[in-house]
Amino acid sequence: MTKTIDKIRKERFEAIKVRFAKQFDIPLSKGLVDEKIHVVVCCDTGCRVSGGDTIRLKLEDAVKRYNLEEKVGIYQGGCFGLCSTGPNIIVYPQGIFYTLINEKDIEELVGRHFREGNIVKRLVYKELVQPDQVIKPVTEAKFYRKQVKIALKNVGVIDPENLDDYLAVDGYQALKKCLFELKPQEVINILKESNLRGRGGAGFPTGIKWQTAHDQTSDKKYVCCNADEGDPGAFMDRSILEGDPHSVIEAMIICGYAIGADEGFIYVRAEYPNAIKRLNLAIKQAEEMNLLGDNILGSNFNFKLTLRLGAGAFVCGEETALIASIEGKRGIPITKPPFPAVSGIYGKPTIINNVETYANVTRILLNGPDWFKSIGTEKSPGTKVFSLGGKIVNSGLIEVPMGTTIREIVYEIGGGIPNNKAFKAVQTGGPSGGCIPKEFLDVPIDYDNLAKLGSIMGSGGFIVLDEDNCMVDIAKFYLSFTVDESCGKCTPCRIGNKRLYEMLDDITSGRVDNIKFLDKMHELAVTIIETSACGLGQTAPNPVISTLQYFSEEYLEHIVNKKCHSGVCQALVDYTINDKCIGCTRCQRVCPMQCITGILRSPHVIDQSVCIKCGSCYFECPVGAIDRG
Repeated sequence: MTKTIDKIRKERFEAIKVRFAKQFDIPLSKGLVDEKIHVVVCCDTGCRVSGGDTIRLKLEDAVKRYNLEEKVGIYQGGCFGLCSTGPNIIVYPQGIFYTLINEKDIEELVGRHFREGNIVKRLVYKELVQPDQVIKPVTEAKFYRKQVKIALKNVGVIDPENLDDYLAVDGYQALKKCLFELKPQEVINILKESNLRGRGGAGFPTGIKWQTAHDQTSDKKYVCCNADEGDPGAFMDRSILEGDPHSVIEAMIICGYAIGADEGFIYVRAEYPNAIKRLNLAIKQAEEMNLLGDNILGSNFNFKLTLRLGAGAFVCGEETALIASIEGKRGIPITKPPFPAVSGIYGKPTIINNVETYANVTRILLNGPDWFKSIGTEKSPGTKVFSLGGKIVNSGLIEVPMGTTIREIVYEIGGGIPNNKAFKAVQTGGPSGGCIPKEFLDVPIDYDNLAKLGSIMGSGGFIVLDEDNCMVDIAKFYLSFTVDESCGKCTPCRIGNKRLYEMLDDITSGRVDNIKFLDKMHELAVTIIETSACGLGQTAPNPVISTLQYFSEEYLEHIVNKKCHSGVCQALVDYTINDKCIGCTRCQRVCPMQCITGILRSPHVIDQSVCIKCGSCYFECPVGAIDRG
């Protein structure tokens, strides 16, 4: 069987190597007429919902109608990263990046580009079209230049539903190396030397965790993948599972070999149907190729892998709650120690790592720990995948070396803030993280630096906030999420966070008059952190504490002046019409309360006693005649 996967690897690589043109020095300037064209269509969830699957099928139909099957192949791929421009396709070997494709563009693409070899410039990502009309490849876009792909190396390049594609890019070679060349302890030693830190939370060293489970004496051990990605705005794990599922499966098998486990679970939330479909398919393919199951590759090592679907409880991202859910119990955390590596699923030693952590494992084993440590920082080697969202031009999925600054991500990769708005903060780590202000734009991002700033890496949420965001409201939003998601087991989290939310609501509603209220709020937040039973409660007040620290003036503005400068907190906003009013009556027509009076071409007036402060007039006015303050 080893010979079989090696044969497939070689043959399939020859078939898809044009997708790796830049890495393998295939000339990008060669003509298309006499070459096989690979058209990779993004079929990640983001592009699928905007028509990616339909575009792929219609491209296939058009290629058949033009009799181009021998010349053009249409393939599905995972997320390309630049989600804000989807549906996206890339044409190899040149790497022509077409964005915002719709069904009307298909005939032109197939007829002009695939048949005649003429690039359709109007559909190329604008930044890649030079003044002299020369087209640069996708890798030259600013969005990609500073990225380094390890966990995402294959995502968007290979077909995630084709095992042969994964084999072609060294898939299961790390497993083969472990089974036939390395002892379990040697595998763990490599991970410890690499200092790979867990990518799903506080960054605990992966090798040490594996060592702990390895050292336990037990008749049964388990390997678990935490794919319960519940942070608002987070889609890193989903994209890896949808774009490269075998990389996670292979790493889990290796983990089983290293610690002495013969069974594993992937705990994935049911809201990820495409990821579930591809994981089930990948598991079936691996079993058929003797990469899963009994006597893997003739090595006498056995490993079984199954999926467990989560019902969407955020608290089940906490490992002990996740274990309870897998066991069929209510997902409620328990006090540690013992840690899962000692006593986990059914009381047996269990390794739990998240998707991105596993996605790094095979690369480290194939390339060596020194290679991994050459990327990133000394204490946080490697890369980190972020879901870049919020007030940013280029929203999407990115992977950057640890030590990349916030400024580089926001202004170089992210393309800056829309409409030239001012950067205010970035919120990292999801509901458990904190808000980092503009003073720290040049701080290198790693586990330690984020902790010093009062935030965390978390799973990789990276939400950009601009001058129009109210930081009090942001803290209130994240706290409302954790209040809803609390399991209710411990009083500090169940009651304390609810009271903390109510205090924020009092501030945003104008019901607070004394600034000493902020001291009470801070005291409560610290108490919740110090006394909650699990990580959810222990980190839930982080957005409150960080905004109190860095944006205290906004809290004071709400309390003392009863104003929300950003215009977000409706109770603290007044809308008035100034002397720019031209009497166009547009504000009058959109007002739901009919509280704006005036005649055509004459200044209008808002009746403050009736106004509900919805802001409809403010956004409708064509001349900026309505003040918000």
